[in-house]
Amino acid sequence: MLLGWFNAKEAHRFGGDLARFFIERMPLTHEKTDKKFAAKAQKLLTKIDIDVQRFKASHPLNIYTRARLGQQFKWTLKDAGYDPTYVDELTAWLVKRL
Repeated sequence: MLLGWFNAKEAHRFGGDLARFFIERMPLTHEKTDKKFAAKAQKLLTKIDIDVQRFKASHPLNIYTRARLGQQFKWTLKDAGYDPTYVDELTAWLVKRL
């Protein structure tokens, strides 16, 4: 039972999937100050939030699995070249929904 607490395989995978979903739909070429960017980002985050709620319903998350999910999301975006400050904001947004 205790070892299951540390099993974050699904959370880790899901964090990467969320980041790749974001990367595919919000390329780096968009300017963050553009009004179109803000509208598109809001729609995208709404879709991500729905996916997060579905994942939470089927996968009980503890502090460790939440951390792994958030870290995978964060580092996938950073590795893709997104601005570190923006990535931190997105990660904070995601963790609040977990």
